Amino acid sequence: MKLSLSRPIVFFDIEATGLNTATDRIVELCYIKVMPDGTEHTVTERFNPGIHISAEASAVNGIYDEDVADCPRFADKAAEVAADMEGCDLAGFNSNYFDIPLLVEEFIRAGINFDIGAARFVDVQGIFHKMEKRDLTSAYKFYCHKDLTEAHTAEADTRATLEVLEAQLDRYADTLKNNVEYLAEFSRRNRNVDLAGRIVLNDQGVETINFGKYRGRSVTEVLRNDPGYFNWIMQGDFTQNTKQAFMRIKLRM
Repeated sequence: MKLSLSRPIVFFDIEATGLNTATDRIVELCYIKVMPDGTEHTVTERFNPGIHISAEASAVNGIYDEDVADCPRFADKAAEVAADMEGCDLAGFNSNYFDIPLLVEEFIRAGINFDIGAARFVDVQGIFHKMEKRDLTSAYKFYCHKDLTEAHTAEADTRATLEVLEAQLDRYADTLKNNVEYLAEFSRRNRNVDLAGRIVLNDQGVETINFGKYRGRSVTEVLRNDPGYFNWIMQGDFTQNTKQAFMRIKLRM
């Protein structure tokens, strides 16, 4: 079943130097921009991350330092990528927890103000885990009846993610609505305020800390009662997106 779209949606996958969204860098990005009329635009780019690609990452994605030594930096292409994704919804496989946070961090480093506030995020893994609970290779085999022969290359993973979502819409036609807003809500696992989920909305819609000694406490309450906590966040090893979320709340107070 083809997607029913009211605006473009960008499916994308990132291969990176590692798994830390605060400190690692993008080495390969592929995205498929799907228009409401069904036309597609595919872009695949490799980047020199400026840091060493970890052995663990290279073992998975097959990309080594020498493979990207002559490639542009992400900052060189950031404005072009942001312009292509502007006004689009975003989709991927585990994208809410890795790809989107890392992409936003790279935009921030490049000085690009990429506004994701209006975008809806469809995490195909979230739908898959609620329905079947397996990884992308298994999802592709289960839903599409094909082997993912080039797993962990960005373009193969991106294409597979798009095909899996379309197959999910067919398989669960009685359950899933072919509507991006619905799919974004259905695939979401937490009501995150920041992309890393350090701050979430509780059942009452209150911004609540989701880690550490203050887990479950209101952010405004903690910032009022422990003034040093804000400085600790700002100086800590947190993503810029998380720091911005704390800053917005602090300024609002």
